[in-house]
Amino acid sequence: MGIVGGLMPSPLHLIAITQAALHRWRRAILILVGPPLAIDGALLVVTLFFFRYVPHNIAHAVAYIGGATLLIFAGYSLYEMRRKTREELEKSESLTYAGVIAASLTELTAPGTWIYWLTIAGPILAQGRIIGYWRVAPFFIGGLAGYYGAAIFSVWLLYWGASLHKKFKQRLMLVANLLLVVLGIGYLINAAYLGK
Repeated sequence: MGIVGGLMPSPLHLIAITQAALHRWRRAILILVGPPLAIDGALLVVTLFFFRYVPHNIAHAVAYIGGATLLIFAGYSLYEMRRKTREELEKSESLTYAGVIAASLTELTAPGTWIYWLTIAGPILAQGRIIGYWRVAPFFIGGLAGYYGAAIFSVWLLYWGASLHKKFKQRLMLVANLLLVVLGIGYLINAAYLGK
């Protein structure tokens, strides 16, 4: 399950790809690992202590918020790309930090994140409360290893593929930002179907 999540494109994946295109691999890996670990840690605590009180239709509500946030972030990124040259984008620190925060908030409000924690992780943690948390820990450890391994591998694979074609590599940031728009629209469509 973790591998599938790591291979699915997310805003953080796309930001990491743009960082890889700028030859900032350390930052790309930090973006892929840091925010999801913090988000999953917070959701682990919420699920562990408050699972019974979290409304199960929350995925529907946060999907709309996530889609809107993602579209705003993508629009801002596309606007900044038009205004700045490649050299200016490479030196732009504030855009990167703002982008990571926006992408992290979008990741937190992704419907899949809440569905996972409410329908899979929550019941497993409830079972762990009865049989012991050490017996369910391998599920979470394996999921994390699979997720981060697949996420880093997929970003590297996309970067490697882009490096084979110089024109595509030059357009990698544009492609990544356009994919953010597609993801935002997908979140909104998913939210509409969750409500039915």
